[in-house]
Amino acid sequence: MGSIRIRVPPPGPKALKVASQVERYTSPSVIRFYQFAIKRGSGALVEDVDGNVYIDMNAGIAVLALGASPGPVVRAIERASRNFLHYSYTDFYYESIARLAAQLVRITPGKFRKRVYFGNSGAEAVEAAMKLARYHTRRPRFMAYLGAFHGRTMGALSLTASKPVQVKGFSPLVPGVTHVPYPYCYRCPFGKQFPDCDYFCVDFIEDQHFKRNVPPDEVAAFFAEPIQGEGGYVVPPDGYFKRLKSMLDRHGIPLVDDEIQAGMGRTGRWFAIEHFGVEPDVLLVAKAIANGLPLSAMVARADMMDWPPGSHATTFGGNPVAAEAALSVIRAIRRQRLLENAERVGAFIMKRLNEIMERHELVGDVRGKGLMIGAELVKDRRSREPSPEAARKVIDYSWRHGVLLITAGQSTLRFAPPLVITEELASEALDVVEEGIREAERK
Repeated sequence: MGSIRIRVPPPGPKALKVASQVERYTSPSVIRFYQFAIKRGSGALVEDVDGNVYIDMNAGIAVLALGASPGPVVRAIERASRNFLHYSYTDFYYESIARLAAQLVRITPGKFRKRVYFGNSGAEAVEAAMKLARYHTRRPRFMAYLGAFHGRTMGALSLTASKPVQVKGFSPLVPGVTHVPYPYCYRCPFGKQFPDCDYFCVDFIEDQHFKRNVPPDEVAAFFAEPIQGEGGYVVPPDGYFKRLKSMLDRHGIPLVDDEIQAGMGRTGRWFAIEHFGVEPDVLLVAKAIANGLPLSAMVARADMMDWPPGSHATTFGGNPVAAEAALSVIRAIRRQRLLENAERVGAFIMKRLNEIMERHELVGDVRGKGLMIGAELVKDRRSREPSPEAARKVIDYSWRHGVLLITAGQSTLRFAPPLVITEELASEALDVVEEGIREAERK
């Protein structure tokens, strides 16, 4: 007997009521994939308000590393809450912040000295990195990727280049941002093939931007997702970031590694950039760091942290309860060997998805690291034309049959379950997803 239990065909009456109230009273700027209203969860299983039990392949958008209500995190929150909820680490001192910063310095790549700045969200971490880079380098410009998603606050939005709706109506944005193509080998914008291209997309930055319209000595930082998240779970070739970092170092341009979605063990390493053998100058982490509590961190080379007291701070950043939750997350990942689990179960999911691709022409590409996996759906494999209609049908079918799944990019199924998921649950979920693909092919 499987773990999925559908008592009431989704969306049930209670879920519809919750959705109606939320849509009535909250901003219409927020988009939802379907009318799922969670009541509780444990591990990689979640229950909705109508009593339906689903396998969670979303993890709250790569946030719930340990699941929706993990005991170690809940107990850490309870203990911290009994002491105090807040006293502003930007004006006074928390013991938990010192311990958490030390842990982040330890697990982030780079043998150089580091310092940590704490905020509340991924977008806040991006904003902090933009300010730090400008202050330290005294340079005005930034570079980022097409397909990137770095957040929706005005600075972070200026780096984002994922969907037109995210930027439409909000200009002027922060000036001086240049976007360049991401190494999306399945859809190479230059029409080339890897490895014959010899990393043409890196040379393109040098030859077509630094030599023509972007003075490299004016670039304060280059922002990069080691694996593009919102852009389609796109994985670059192994040697790409070494080639990029070498070029940036020649020009004195810091590399800011946005690990907000890929970090905290999701790819089978603490941070995805470790797969590529590169030590970034600045690393950003949020989402899974506190398993659902608002917290972010910017970890930077100590020599870059030369801004003076008062130049940047935030009242709620580094909240003591969230900090204790984050410490419990790091301990649990170590004790439960979740890096190894992400690698093992991720390999299992990749194998299953590749088998599904062999049986179904609708699946054009499968890619990923650990438990950050994308399966791109196409109208046909020759043209590789994206099929957002099919992707919509598959995630809708999956939800109605007990699997919570969403998309990324134009038509990529996004697999980002909690790091505690088992092969058995993953297999049950993939059976449902394959049936959804089969249904989409029939229509």
